[in-house]
Amino acid sequence: MISPIALAAAVMFSLVACVVATGASRTASSAPTSRPFDSYVLGYDTPVDPALQKQVEQLDASLREKFGMKPEQTAVGVLDLLHLKLAMIRPDAEDYAASVPKIGILLAYFQLHPEAAEHLDPQTEKELGMMAKQSNNEMASKFSHEIGLKKIQQILDGYDLYNKDHGGGIWVGKHYGKDTEKYKDPVGDNSHAATVRQLLRYWLWLEQGKLVSPAASKKMREIFASPALEPDDIKFVKGLKGRDLQIIRKWGSWENWYHDTAVITGPGRHYILVAMTQHPRGDEYLEALAPAVDDLMRQQP
Repeated sequence: MISPIALAAAVMFSLVACVVATGASRTASSAPTSRPFDSYVLGYDTPVDPALQKQVEQLDASLREKFGMKPEQTAVGVLDLLHLKLAMIRPDAEDYAASVPKIGILLAYFQLHPEAAEHLDPQTEKELGMMAKQSNNEMASKFSHEIGLKKIQQILDGYDLYNKDHGGGIWVGKHYGKDTEKYKDPVGDNSHAATVRQLLRYWLWLEQGKLVSPAASKKMREIFASPALEPDDIKFVKGLKGRDLQIIRKWGSWENWYHDTAVITGPGRHYILVAMTQHPRGDEYLEALAPAVDDLMRQQP
């Protein structure tokens, strides 16, 4: 016969074991799960997916024919983050990028203020959102003056988001205002520049949590989203209206340069789309390209 003391001890042991096991189970279930794109590397020799490449090339050719555009007037990049499929057209062809390089100012701000990932005052967060989501020139100029153009570019170079040996990339060589301070990039002689490949890399690293830190990348993503600020209903956003999607993006327009870059997430799809154009009908191209690519992403096996 088991004594009352032994029985009580056995019950207590059983309860403790149950608590420990439950705690372990909760810890395991709350641990972050790995995502297919977390270890994906987009370098200068990363191969494209042949099938997706053909589909994107066909889309580009069809839209260029529709809008009267030449091959050198468009550049496109698609990265399927769920199936790790890449397609790129003229990925290292640098072009004047208008407001798109404001994403470099945002990166530089967090690089120099890593504490802002956890402690960012609401007014600064709103102003960064106005710059990143609404492309506000006044806010962009405010932050670029605070940081300094050369410091911003030094940070971009440090991430290899500009590389003169591989077509150039993201370049911030002028404030977004009437300032005379200007530094042209050595590849394209642009004051603001970008390439498809480097924009894909920027958004990929943001999704992977590799820009500054996981916490900073998360906060930057929240700033791009800025739900309290109305999005500009043009380009990709206009083309994707009515679809069940979450979009963070940065667009740019100046004269005949029309660009859009975005991370797009929806049921069964999560991908990066970048397109740069130099043509009077560039906005129409971008508006038509986005839903066509989204349809492709929904069909990926």
